[in-house]
Amino acid sequence: MRSLVAIPLLLISTHALSQQKSTAIERITTTASRVDVSADPLPLVISSITKAQLDLIAPTHIEQVLKQVAGANVQHGNGQEYLPALRSPVLSGAGACGGILTAEDGIPLRAAGFCNINELFEAHTEMAERVEVLKGPGSALYGSNAVHGVINVITPDTTYDEHLLGVDLGSYGYSRLKLRSGKDLGDQGIGINASVTRDSGYRDDESVDQEKLNLRHRYTSDELSVTTGLSYTHLDQQTAGFIEGFESYKDDEIAQQNFDPNAFRNARSLRLWSKAQWQTAQDTLTITPYVRNQSMTFFKHFLPGTPLEENSQTGVGIQSLWQHVYSNELTINLGLDGEYTRADFLQYQDEPTQGSPFLVATVPQGKHYDYDVTSTLLAPFISLDWQWQQHAISLGARFEQLNYDYNNNMLAGRTKEDGSECAMGGCRYSRPPSGENKFTNTSPKLGLSYQLSADNYLYANLSRGYRAPQAAELYQLQREQQVAELESETADNLEIGLKGQYQQLHYVFSAYAMNKQNVIFRDSDFFTINDGQTQHRGIELELDYQLTQSINLALAASHAVHTYDYDQVLSGVNINGNDIDTAPRNIANLQANWQVSHNTLVAIEWHHVSDYFTDPENLHSYAGHDLINLRAAWQLTEQLKLTARINNLLDAAYAERADYTSFTGDRYFPGRPRNVMFSASYSW
Repeated sequence: MRSLVAIPLLLISTHALSQQKSTAIERITTTASRVDVSADPLPLVISSITKAQLDLIAPTHIEQVLKQVAGANVQHGNGQEYLPALRSPVLSGAGACGGILTAEDGIPLRAAGFCNINELFEAHTEMAERVEVLKGPGSALYGSNAVHGVINVITPDTTYDEHLLGVDLGSYGYSRLKLRSGKDLGDQGIGINASVTRDSGYRDDESVDQEKLNLRHRYTSDELSVTTGLSYTHLDQQTAGFIEGFESYKDDEIAQQNFDPNAFRNARSLRLWSKAQWQTAQDTLTITPYVRNQSMTFFKHFLPGTPLEENSQTGVGIQSLWQHVYSNELTINLGLDGEYTRADFLQYQDEPTQGSPFLVATVPQGKHYDYDVTSTLLAPFISLDWQWQQHAISLGARFEQLNYDYNNNMLAGRTKEDGSECAMGGCRYSRPPSGENKFTNTSPKLGLSYQLSADNYLYANLSRGYRAPQAAELYQLQREQQVAELESETADNLEIGLKGQYQQLHYVFSAYAMNKQNVIFRDSDFFTINDGQTQHRGIELELDYQLTQSINLALAASHAVHTYDYDQVLSGVNINGNDIDTAPRNIANLQANWQVSHNTLVAIEWHHVSDYFTDPENLHSYAGHDLINLRAAWQLTEQLKLTARINNLLDAAYAERADYTSFTGDRYFPGRPRNVMFSASYSW
């Protein structure tokens, strides 16, 4: 931890010697309020990855972007798959994705009860305008799923006369074509933002074929603006699974192998939205209706019998917000969000399950689950923002009701598809009878901010987050469980911090303490229950320091302790007080950008992940890793730009993800060896 503290202290000490003039930079966010506002005065933390940063990274995966956010820890699986963490351990399990809300242009990627752990591959991160991350449950705008925060990918406004054509070429058969073009028609405009990716992969029999498209239309008048967007994504992926064996990722031959050559994922998503905004001197009314359609088929290579899953969702929703400026000191925000979604789920396997000494229940051939769920969500919210001299108070609350109408299309209970019983301990899968479930939650929010000087703020917030049980947790049961009696997970969060600008240094320091109740998990009897409690304590530091006119330094660092806070005995060990598995205590990302000349930029990045336990018993661990990435950009002409990147410059052997199970032992997703990428873009 000393090294993490020493770096920012060194930067600040060096800065104290600088005599350069103060240059405050206003940082704008839309994620905090659905309209553009200045981020620093807000009593919460919003981290933003800008277009310039995204262009330099040219991300092939969202993990490369979010490692620049303090408190984020996305573990890349294979292809476009990942497991996320934001002020949390890495989240895994059927409904763990409900811990973080993901969105594109403010529209959640998935309906509240039907998240997918990999859902950010449906956002156009590769050609985003910026990526904003709201940390913790700090805003009344967001309800179910925004327990640990919100990740919002914002696409560019392409409705003006700007055009771009680009290509990325990299190691292991990576290629990507990029197109952005728009036409300004005065009070209207149209535009397109598109990318096509092909990646034959580092490991055997892996590949990614991916296409993403954003279309946009703009209309403006004196008091009305209407922005309409369409997003489409398609992913066709051949997946390489875990490798097994202690530190097997250090063996080049094993790391490159794919022991699940038949695994694949095929997914499509479509979102259509239209944001209408009426504005007068004192009032702003924003209404955003949207439509979603998603489908996915994938081979569950990580389960006995390797079944196939098919799922789909179709839904409509609306976001609304009325902002009234009551006086110079008081602003009132009222809104109502609603969704209607129909989802289908089918899991089956065509072949008999091969024998395994680890199976304590039979995995039958045929259908395991076949159901559909209709969900409705209704969520009114209110917040009051009051400012007086240097003081600011934000007080808000959100009420949310989520209803599921579940229809089981098979025989209920723990049987084969034809109703016969399974031998060898009974059938693995259990189907609850058709029925309804309703969840209601209220989340109060209180934020305080005090302006210490023109550009520096002290803030605090007290908030509650929640997530309703996901459909997968309620209706995909196992063993003898017939019904899952679940409540919503809740999280109480207290946070304090300092942020602002001092001469050439922009900084955000935050400390948080979160307690989660009713944590949903699968116990040793394979029952889905929510008797768990966890504690989350952490400090975070984000610095952006202009050391000289040509050298910029950026740091994102966190120290966090995530622990179990309930009694459960696993393998003879009571895990109460243990570190939650896959929760490194220290994560740091340091970047140095050197503007060599007016048209040449060189950047180096160091990313550190400390060791972490890979099982709840804290008996097995991963040693952590350090990675160095090198990047350079040349603006050859006003229109033509070239970029080169060397990832994993020192060719470190590391694991993107490590965990341990009693069935397989240590297992890993190996990281890629040293690899390069070259990019060229022409804009006009």
